[in-house]
Amino acid sequence: MSDEVRHIAVADLQRFISRCFVAAGIEPAPADTVAALMAEADAFGSDGHGVFRLPQYVQRIRDGGINTRPHIEILRETTAMALVEGDNALGHLVMHFAAQLAIRKAREHGIAWVGTRYSNHAGPAGLYARMPLAEDMIGLYLAVGSANHLPPWGGTEMLLSTNPIAAAIPALEEDPIVLDMATTVAAYGKVKTKAQRGEPLPEGWMIDREGQPLTDPQRANDGFLLPIGGAKGYGLSLVFGLLAGTLNGAAFGRDVVDFNADSHTVTNTGQAMLAISLQAFGDPLAFKRSVDGIVRDMRASPKLPGVDEIRLPGERSWKIHRERTAEGVPLNAALLQRLEQLANELGVDGPV
Repeated sequence: MSDEVRHIAVADLQRFISRCFVAAGIEPAPADTVAALMAEADAFGSDGHGVFRLPQYVQRIRDGGINTRPHIEILRETTAMALVEGDNALGHLVMHFAAQLAIRKAREHGIAWVGTRYSNHAGPAGLYARMPLAEDMIGLYLAVGSANHLPPWGGTEMLLSTNPIAAAIPALEEDPIVLDMATTVAAYGKVKTKAQRGEPLPEGWMIDREGQPLTDPQRANDGFLLPIGGAKGYGLSLVFGLLAGTLNGAAFGRDVVDFNADSHTVTNTGQAMLAISLQAFGDPLAFKRSVDGIVRDMRASPKLPGVDEIRLPGERSWKIHRERTAEGVPLNAALLQRLEQLANELGVDGPV
């Protein structure tokens, strides 16, 4: 297969995704909402969580694993918290609802925590952590991953997932700081993209059940991901799962459905969104100026030999966003072929 890469404008990619969802049975307005979020994921460089996931989402819709006419609602709430029932909607719709609710509550009360249940895979964590930035707020997002790829430290049964966290902190003149990370060395989406591209896995991402390095992405089912920081990453995955899953009455541990292998069963995915208003703590401008100063101190600090630059969390993503906004999102030949196939199946125009 050709190694050709085509660049697709973000707006064109968004329209293509929306067309596919409408053809698959999603109403136009929610289809547009999900498409905008998925295209944004690609624009920020989250290649394993944008249009790459579209065929998988459409397959779940076709197989009855996604509710195409959901009633997303608040089950419980107080002034500064809420529990959202996702009604098995596309995860992006549930989390968009939850994030906007958290922002509204934090605007009035200074802080808000919103949990979800019966949601689905919702793309990269940074999508939702960034949402409060426009309101001079800090965003924090947690989720239970949509398939278990991690055993407890020292074990072999995969009872945990990549369980990500993202935090977004506004700045004034500098780019906001956005930490978006899995509790595993790599997100499983990166393993899937490596497999599609025919590229080996870096040593240290996965091991097999004998504890040996696993670098062939086609053999991913023969092993499991490694946690960041050894036992500490295992601990983080466990705690994030309890907060985003168990607390909300969502799936965790053995109850997690592998949405990569099962497109029929309801996943009951859980997430959590926290919004913190800068205004509640003082002058937002003063805070953001202080963040600018800290960013510049970090960047200007002495470097180890061989280090060209010191970067901040999210810096690369903001750079990619500027590039892709101007030049389009690069799609490799294998992905383009799969998207064209999907377009033909759905009877819609392709991405190019």
